[in-house]
Order: sequence, then C-alpha cells, then structure tokens
Amino acid sequence: MPTHSRNPGRNGMEGWDCTLVRLDQAERHGGFSPRGESAAERLPAGACVLDVAPGPGFFAIELAKLGDFRITGLDISRTLVKIAAKNARTAGVNVDFRLGNASAMPFADESFDFVYCSAAFKNFSEPVKA
Repeated sequence: MPTHSRNPGRNGMEGWDCTLVRLDQAERHGGFSPRGESAAERLPAGACVLDVAPGPGFFAIELAKLGDFRITGLDISRTLVKIAAKNARTAGVNVDFRLGNASAMPFADESFDFVYCSAAFKNFSEPVKA
C-alpha cells in the first residue's frame, strides 16, 4: 500500500488511510523478519541504515532487534511517522523515524551504509529524484 502520494500536491497518506496500511501490513509483518535477517548478516555493527518510506516501520524495527545499527526511517506521512515511532517504542528498539520527502532527502550524500525501500517507488511523485 502506498506511503507516498502520486499527486505532488499532497503530502502522502494521512489519518484513516494510514490505519488501513497499518492493519494490512501487520498481517504480513512476519515477512519482514527474513529481510531484516538478510540485511543484518551483511552489515557491520554500528552501520547507518536508511529505510525510505518505512510506513509503520516493520523492517526498521526488525533490523533494530537484530544488531547494533543506527537506523533512520524517512516517510512523507506524519501519521505513519507517528505510527512507526510508536511501534518502535512498543518493540523496545531505537529507530529514528523522521518526516521527509524521498525526492528531497535531508541527508548529506553517503550518510548511510545501507538504504532499504520496499514497494514504494511506484508511489513517489518524483521517483527519479528519489
């Protein structure tokens, strides 16, 4: 489900739409464990990781459970950033979820050792910039 709007004039999903995304992804949450494990096996301790359009944050949270990584999630939806941060607190892990646009990332080049994005580029208003 989209975490970014195809319409450049909107700021992504908010409110009820996000609740639907959260419920849909929660059913598939177990699918993020193998992805997290695969990434964790390849990353050194202390690696900086960016999860672009994390939605409810399931991948970032799974990865945080598996190692000593500095993980940031960047999403255009205020509602999803709040949901992801709450999910991380509930899971007892530290992930820095931030509000931002993948087409204008607020990070210096080469700030991250690993960047993850799943099924979101098709929803970006400016995918080439992202």
